[in-house]
Amino acid sequence: MNRSQGTYQGDLHCEIAHPASGKKVETDSPKSRQGRGMAFSPTDLTSASLGASMVTTMALAAKTLLGFDIRGVRWEVVKEMSVDTPRRIIRITTQIWLPLLRSKDPQGILERAALGCPVYHSLNPTIDRPVTFHWQELPKSLAR
Repeated sequence: MNRSQGTYQGDLHCEIAHPASGKKVETDSPKSRQGRGMAFSPTDLTSASLGASMVTTMALAAKTLLGFDIRGVRWEVVKEMSVDTPRRIIRITTQIWLPLLRSKDPQGILERAALGCPVYHSLNPTIDRPVTFHWQELPKSLAR
């Protein structure tokens, strides 16, 4: 079991602490919701956590099942909110760029690991969660 602690700072701004490491994260309400938009919103952290969880789970699978490191993998998440009430996340689109050839994982272990991460499975199933994986391609001169 992990624990976090938070303090409301006023002006729709919070500080969250991770007691085990002493690290802190700030959240701020977006400008569209009367905030300053100076930090991740709480729902931004939800979508950012999805990307980090997917890639962390892929890294564990790469290390333990495939025997290599996936350092340099990048991702982007785009969060969409509802326009009706209750206000909620309705879609998180994820793109993951892998700096390696698809042939390094012919059985699809990394993609399955990403889609099996804990955050993906913790999100409400009504949230649309499309994921696109971008594998490095062979240069055209070598692809023949």
